[in-house]
Amino acid sequence: MKNRTKILFTTMMTVCLLITACGNQGKVPAAADASKATEETVDDKQTELIILAAASLTDVCNELKDKYESEHPDVTLTFSYGSSGALQTQIEEGAPCDIFFSASKKQMDALNEENLMDAESITELLENKIVLVVPAAAGSDIQSFDDLTDDKVKLIGLGEPESVPAGQYAEEVFTSLGTLDQIKSKANYGQDVRTVLTWVEEGAVDCGVVYATDAYTTDKVKIVAEAPEGSCKKVIYPVGMTAASSHPAEAEELIGFFRSDEVMKVFEGYGFTPVTQD
Repeated sequence: MKNRTKILFTTMMTVCLLITACGNQGKVPAAADASKATEETVDDKQTELIILAAASLTDVCNELKDKYESEHPDVTLTFSYGSSGALQTQIEEGAPCDIFFSASKKQMDALNEENLMDAESITELLENKIVLVVPAAAGSDIQSFDDLTDDKVKLIGLGEPESVPAGQYAEEVFTSLGTLDQIKSKANYGQDVRTVLTWVEEGAVDCGVVYATDAYTTDKVKIVAEAPEGSCKKVIYPVGMTAASSHPAEAEELIGFFRSDEVMKVFEGYGFTPVTQD
């Protein structure tokens, strides 16, 4: 009888231990889940600002990204570069964007008229110059925009005027000089101004029309002329917050950062000139 009782007791204890073990199996993952939830909470506090910026701003904005993120560890800046016209189209088609940094007022004004920008946030921030460049390694007789009608000039790199502001400014210059039709027959059009710069660097074209700030980024091209005074509109870079921004407070703070005296000196280091605010 005692043996039967002992066996029964042992069996019951074994069952209890198994039940307890099974119950504890869910507790370890629960701790892991709690840790994961904590990590997700931290990630949720990280704000990502998406900035669509003109290709000519690539170098300076990459530097400013590092500076801003080091001063604002809770903010991540995601830049996407391209021609201002292509970026305008992306915003019109609903692409996520908090800030638009254009190389021309034309694209910014169009988006603002479509109520896709926060009008009060738009600031005309920087000015650039249109310049004619040639490959630095090759001896060139090109000295001015007027020289481009010469038969020796076979290929001219230009931004696509439908979407690239630098291409639009170039057409204004050639229209002013009365040479646009001749230039068009020699033109090789690029999707953005950096593409044109690369063609000149590689000697794929005889010359190209780019921004002065682009020319300053490389020793493989040489500036031979600036656009004649009054031959095109001023090259103004406006920046503004989109109406659909998911983080308006943070976007406004970033625009304020761009406007600060300290950051303006960084822009000037890349060849930009600040626009005097009225």
